[in-house]
Amino acid sequence: MKNDIDSKTILRVYEFIQKHGVQNNDQKHVHGLIAFSDFDGYTIYLKGCGVLMRYGFHNTYHLEYQHERQKHAFLEKVKYLDTLALS
Repeated sequence: MKNDIDSKTILRVYEFIQKHGVQNNDQKHVHGLIAFSDFDGYTIYLKGCGVLMRYGFHNTYHLEYQHERQKHAFLEKVKYLDTLALS
C-alpha cells in the first residue's frame, strides 16, 4: 500500500486525541475520530468514517475499509486534526 500519510502525522493526531478527546471506556474521541491502543501501548489505533487504522511495528500502518470513499474521508479527517494539533 502506498503511504498516504506519514508516521509523524499519525502520532501527532493520536496524541492530540489523547490530550483533547472525550473518554469513553478505554478510548478517546474527538471530531469523529477514536484513538486507543492495545494493552501494552505498542500498537495504536485510529478509527472513524468506516476505517480502522492499525499503526505499530517499524512505523507501519494498515487501513481496513470497504469503500474508497471511506478511506478518503478518514484521511481528510486525520489531516484536519493534524492542523489542529499543529496550531
